[in-house]
Amino acid sequence: MIFRNHKAVLSVLIATALTGAVVTDAFAQSSRSSERGNRGGKQAKAEVLFPNATRQEPAAKSSAKLGSKLQKMIDSYNKEKFPETRTLADEILATDGANEYDKSLAAQLASQAAYQTDDTAAAIAYLKQVLQFNGLDNNGHFQSMLMLGQLQIQEDKTAEGLATLDKYFAESKSTKPEELIIKGQALYQLERYQEAIPVLKQAIAGAAEPKDNWNQLLMAALSEAGQTGEAVQAAEALAAKNPNDKKAQLNLANMYMQADQMPKAAAVMDKLRSSGQLTEEREYKQLYSIYANTENKEKDVIAVINEGLQKGILKPDYQVYLALAQSYYYSDQVPQAIDAWQKAAPLSKDGETYLNLARVLHSEGRVPEAKKAAQQALAKGVKNQADAKKIINLK
Repeated sequence: MIFRNHKAVLSVLIATALTGAVVTDAFAQSSRSSERGNRGGKQAKAEVLFPNATRQEPAAKSSAKLGSKLQKMIDSYNKEKFPETRTLADEILATDGANEYDKSLAAQLASQAAYQTDDTAAAIAYLKQVLQFNGLDNNGHFQSMLMLGQLQIQEDKTAEGLATLDKYFAESKSTKPEELIIKGQALYQLERYQEAIPVLKQAIAGAAEPKDNWNQLLMAALSEAGQTGEAVQAAEALAAKNPNDKKAQLNLANMYMQADQMPKAAAVMDKLRSSGQLTEEREYKQLYSIYANTENKEKDVIAVINEGLQKGILKPDYQVYLALAQSYYYSDQVPQAIDAWQKAAPLSKDGETYLNLARVLHSEGRVPEAKKAAQQALAKGVKNQADAKKIINLK
């Protein structure tokens, strides 16, 4: 019997009810090729997916009196008649004469039918029954356990999901990287960073080609665990491996920022900028923020902001004009600073920027403009009204 629907979280095991043999859909053969390859009528033996498992496989097979009903349930599932599958499964689960294998298989198929119809709560409940009845072989039993853990995590029952995964790894002895990464992510979500790190490292080391987001998850765990130096090294290795991958380069810049290595962060970002790869507002903001937090880089802040505004990538908002004004001012370009402050002040939520503008205008001898800015500061509201009134009352 071929398992035809591929929506399930994992490749789920399907049983042939009359023989109790279990095969995985990934390795299933068509009935015709099976007949040709097995003239004696014996089914091809399923691949052993968990050769090191500690669980002793049960010897129970389907009971004779439920064989036709089990087959009918399998057929309904393969025809994607999911409500009918669940109805048949529930009948089998409620049958007094059903053995552990019958009930385990019924719960397994019902879990898949429930999942296919987006009834995750029911899928979880059925999967728990699969494990409770304990009637499937190791392939079916452990894949059901893994799927249960995944669905629990998916439904924000992270602690429960992690407990299920711990049991799964302890009993199945699986070391598959794509499964370990699930546990690592669950530990990360529970903020158990020190525990997540070795699991994530094991997954990455065991994979022929680990996915970039696995490395990014490891970097995040290292960073959250306070192991910033190692996080930076991981980011550098990933960026060196993918020099043309913008995301890897941005991650490296972020790691440098977290390690307070602003010149290195700026160098990475500016290289992306010079090659035209900075295309989003947040990227330009990140770069000018790096320069703004680095000594003697006011001219770089100005260049980045003006370029971003000119390209239409940066929006002319309060923060942009304020950063521009401050950078102009501290690089002794006061007229340009005043112009930027005049654009920033109307966009401010209060009058503090107007008051700063009034002070600068006053220091530049532009008293009428300073008075006007001070009046606007009072109108929008400032903490230090005395300073504003002092400027307004200038003779």
